[in-house]
Amino acid sequence: MSESTDSQTQDPKARVWLKPEQIDAMRNATVENSADYLATRNDALIALLADTGLRVGEAVAVDVDMIDFEDGVLMLPADIQKDYPNDNSPDYTEIELAGETVRTLRTYLSNRWKESDALFPSRQSDRMTTESVRNVVRDAATDADIEPYTLEGLGDPTDVSPHALRHSVAYRMMNRENGNTLYDVRNRLRHRSIQTTERVYDHLDRV
Repeated sequence: MSESTDSQTQDPKARVWLKPEQIDAMRNATVENSADYLATRNDALIALLADTGLRVGEAVAVDVDMIDFEDGVLMLPADIQKDYPNDNSPDYTEIELAGETVRTLRTYLSNRWKESDALFPSRQSDRMTTESVRNVVRDAATDADIEPYTLEGLGDPTDVSPHALRHSVAYRMMNRENGNTLYDVRNRLRHRSIQTTERVYDHLDRV
């Protein structure tokens, strides 16, 4: 599934998402099935996507020095973000990271096989491509035999993409974490307007 389909250019509703336990299964599968030197990278990649809701183009642009391990935040520059922030926003957005995500990133960086400014280098270059990220996510879902949730019922592992992990953040916030509203989801996913969040995610709190 291409990202243009993931983004629902024709249908704005989130059509593919996963529950937290399915993402855990994907992470276990990628550690088990990836080449040894790529296992911690792929685990950290899936963990970061599922925690922050980064778009795939943002994820590949993240550099190591954008992670503040002391405060547990990702400092995401405005120039690599899509649609947000607006002209009145600061130069970067602070995205709070879960403690487990911080630990996963520390473990990955402590024995990374390749030095690079980019957080996620590839075998061939200093930075993964968006297609290589999609491949890691899809392969993990396939290896874990994940059947994602869709508006039509359970889907196929090949339906799982980085954008499905973004949708999964909204599901988790609205169904597994108490007290969140659509405004909280909007702020986490950095939509330009609350109307976008409502169009895409208003059905997830009923699933």
